[in-house]
Amino acid sequence: MRAIIEAIKLFLTDTLGAHFGVMICSMIPIIELRGAIPLGAWLEMPWWQNYLLSVLGNMIPVPFILLFINKFIAWMSRSKIKFFNKIGTWLAEKAEKNRGKIEKYSFWGVCLFVAVPLPVTGAWTGSLVAATIGIKGWKAFLSCLLGVMIAGVIMTLASYGVVAAFQIFA
Repeated sequence: MRAIIEAIKLFLTDTLGAHFGVMICSMIPIIELRGAIPLGAWLEMPWWQNYLLSVLGNMIPVPFILLFINKFIAWMSRSKIKFFNKIGTWLAEKAEKNRGKIEKYSFWGVCLFVAVPLPVTGAWTGSLVAATIGIKGWKAFLSCLLGVMIAGVIMTLASYGVVAAFQIFA
């Protein structure tokens, strides 16, 4: 496991550079800024740079998800390829599973869902749900942005507090 972590660190710091590595990490589904901010803290980036790059990276996919996800799911569901059918069905079920919780509160529901710093509650899933329940354009984007910013504050406080605690005891 240690070798895998070192290989990832080497790739992110030497190949991409820490700043670009954190931004790329925050764009990856499931990991998002919940993994990027601890990574940036581990790479000893200043907290404000880490926060800004992680929020920016996490938000890059959001407009594309909001614009194209419904068409993409429909295309996959109609595909004759079983693999695509399964993925399309899984995405639709994932959005539908969270629909009731979020639809009740619309803008604030998506925002709070995205703000919870747990796996699969980030901007990717929030955008998917916002698009499938019909929240339009800028309203959906702003809801996700606010949620990402809140999650970023929580993760920054948690990550830099943990890093500082380890530095004190080291």
